[in-house]
Amino acid sequence: MEFTFTGKVVLITGAGGGIGRVVALAYAQQGAIVVITDKLEEKLEETANLLREKGFDSHRYAADMSKPEQIAALVRQIGELLGTIDIVINNAGFGIWKPPYDLELDEWDDVINTNLRGTFVCAREAAKLMRVGGGGSIVNISSTRAMMSEPNSEAYAASKGGILSLTHALAVSLGPDRITVNAICPGWIENGDYSRLRPEDHTQHPSQRVGRPNDIARACLYLTNPQNDFITGTSLTIDGGMTRKMIYEE
Repeated sequence: MEFTFTGKVVLITGAGGGIGRVVALAYAQQGAIVVITDKLEEKLEETANLLREKGFDSHRYAADMSKPEQIAALVRQIGELLGTIDIVINNAGFGIWKPPYDLELDEWDDVINTNLRGTFVCAREAAKLMRVGGGGSIVNISSTRAMMSEPNSEAYAASKGGILSLTHALAVSLGPDRITVNAICPGWIENGDYSRLRPEDHTQHPSQRVGRPNDIARACLYLTNPQNDFITGTSLTIDGGMTRKMIYEE
């Protein structure tokens, strides 16, 4: 039997654009009650307007995932308004690309506090509601940068690697409360003008194409489908096969 998300309360962080915006639309199309959050109010409004144009309502709250008190207030407001949270997509995050010699500790802290600590706090606070409601599902957006790197990505790589470990720890801790916790590791997901990509951008991927945000949205739907509740504590790499490709300079 095919499952629909009708009536399920879904919280998507970092929903002001890119993957988060497309994930919000995917759940809305499945009948979910979509709650979107981002620290950029203007971008959040753009997502809300897009959903409205497609015929979908949403609840939106501006919140900075590096601020634990704002996350707690966000979840509390959702609980008061909607009663529960069934699904969380922890998507909010950013990177600072600087040589490690020049990376300031406050920059390091900002990335870690947003990407890693913010993911933990949001999962923890939402799980409190999920436990009372009989269970739920959390998906944490990591990255292939958790497993491989380009230069000058230390803070981002550390935060995304931490998300993978956090995911399996939470899965074990929250399992008795019937809460599944999984991670997705996107590779190159093009959030801009897809038509401007070069042929070699596509053909370097074993899949023969660069990824799109919908590739991640479909994975979120799969991992949060209650019929797939045997899947927990794992990570799904969605990168067109690039992390399995050996590359030699010639």
